Amino acid sequence: MKFEHLQGSIVAMITPFHEDGSVNFEVLTQLLERQIAEGTDGILTLGTTGEYPTMSHEEDAAVVAHTIKVVNGRVPVIVGSGSNCTATQIEKSIQYQDMGADGLLLIAPYYNKANPEGMYRHFAETADRVHIPCILYNVPGRTGCSIPVSVVEKLAQHPNITGIKEASGDMSYAMKIAHCIGPEFALYSGNDDITVPLMSVGGSGVISVYANVMPRMCHEIVKDFLGGNQARAVANHLKYLKLMNDLFIEVNPIPVKAAMNMMGLNVGPMRLPLCEMSGEHAAVLRATLQEVGLV
Repeated sequence: MKFEHLQGSIVAMITPFHEDGSVNFEVLTQLLERQIAEGTDGILTLGTTGEYPTMSHEEDAAVVAHTIKVVNGRVPVIVGSGSNCTATQIEKSIQYQDMGADGLLLIAPYYNKANPEGMYRHFAETADRVHIPCILYNVPGRTGCSIPVSVVEKLAQHPNITGIKEASGDMSYAMKIAHCIGPEFALYSGNDDITVPLMSVGGSGVISVYANVMPRMCHEIVKDFLGGNQARAVANHLKYLKLMNDLFIEVNPIPVKAAMNMMGLNVGPMRLPLCEMSGEHAAVLRATLQEVGLV
């Protein structure tokens, strides 16, 4: 499925594991079908929430292939192909494109970072090598670096870079890049708690962790706001804001996988260095899930 300026709720999928740590493809199928049945507008696999840093290249490819096969063109599939090595990012981007991905998510180069020109080339040279849409991913809390505003402005002019997942949580930064938004370049919230504020400056929706837990509500919040019913969108956003925040009570995706297991979705454990939540945080999360009727 090709997409142009995708709008809506794009779920940042978790990767379910068996107790031995292997990928649970049976549960992955169930989760994908649940997302589509609940109205999710797009699927992101191999994002931060999918624990791809602890997976082998072979496992990455297997998850991508399975996701594309199950989704079968019903909604767009975006694949995280980012790396802090531009050559590796290009290689993986071409691979996932050839496997049938509809779009790619490209992260800022973590750990080694880059100056503005290197940052620009990291994204532009990747986008030059593929023909499917590329979305920038700004998440300085993970990468230790932010994509400079001047670099976003320049990359927004690239014909194959179609948007940015803005996950800094910095509304000032979002406002500075908002003028880049247009028919060829979209802004997606990468933080569930500010989805509505980002849409108020022209955002097209969210790439969401919360959507793993409440896919239909996440879809409805975005749909209502973009469809003109901002009052209902704001009301629901505020209603579930505590849950959105509690899904980050520990480092993502520990809380969201814990929540899904509490809900009986059987997504299994994390892979080290991620491990189970503390008992205190688990109790807080369970209480919040009970408040909204999910357990």
